[in-house]
Amino acid sequence: MPLIGLRKSNGPNGFGHNTTAEQVTEGLDLSGKTYLLTGCNSGIGLETLRVIALRGGHVIAAARTKEKAQTAIKRTKSEGNATPIACELSDPGSVRAAVNEIKALGRPLDGIICNAGIMALPKPERKYGLELQFFTNHIGHFILVTGLLDTLAADSRVVITASEAHRRAPREGIRFDDLGAEKEYTPWSSYGHSKLANILFAKELARRFDGNGRTANSLHPGVIHTGLVRHMNPLVNIVLTIARPFFLKSVAQGAATQCYLATHPNASAHNGEYFSDCNPARPTRPGRDGEMAQRLWDVSEEITSRI
Repeated sequence: MPLIGLRKSNGPNGFGHNTTAEQVTEGLDLSGKTYLLTGCNSGIGLETLRVIALRGGHVIAAARTKEKAQTAIKRTKSEGNATPIACELSDPGSVRAAVNEIKALGRPLDGIICNAGIMALPKPERKYGLELQFFTNHIGHFILVTGLLDTLAADSRVVITASEAHRRAPREGIRFDDLGAEKEYTPWSSYGHSKLANILFAKELARRFDGNGRTANSLHPGVIHTGLVRHMNPLVNIVLTIARPFFLKSVAQGAATQCYLATHPNASAHNGEYFSDCNPARPTRPGRDGEMAQRLWDVSEEITSRI
């Protein structure tokens, strides 16, 4: 039984805050399907790897190094249903090498789960002049997904892990005139900025998919005390440890929404939406801004063309 002190009612689809990844995939046979998963080696990525493989799906398991991916596959006993690859999202060369390796496998992708990310770096770091969280969480996944569009199955699903932290992004939305966070940097605002970019990426990709059978959605996995918080103040980590049994989701619960969007038959009816607790939710006004989403796509293409 999950160590959760607060119970919330389930949403319209029968799933909710306390639902686990195993529960949303119960009864599904994913044999013959292939899913690419980033950040497979820890937290909700590790659980997503385990559950999709458990249901018979083949997971192309991506981590910063192939060794980390291999370890994750071994830990989850997924050796027969997984292929390890290296994909360091902050290194365009690594991402493009991963794209080529995935294409060489010759497997149509039934889903891409963009799960990896970094969070709340205490000091500003930059790559190619861009703030590192924006670069890693958004640009890295943008290069990966757009590089693999021609490998997607006819009914493929792209699932992008965002966060309710997108509400901490600047009020105006994406700061196109300060993507390097040179004018202002705070750990949570910049993290929220990258998560808003994730939502807008899914929104514009969904628009481009419209009518062709493929879907793209983003999600908030819930508040989970995983390795993602390693950069946070030690005092905050202590508070999270104490609060875990009462307010936080377990890893099994945290993986549920992305597993639902990637695999559940009912999720195919949704495109361009933002989910929380396995059900549609409403992002901020910038997160619903189609023009901003299109501009972000164009800027992202320009960035990736020169790095």
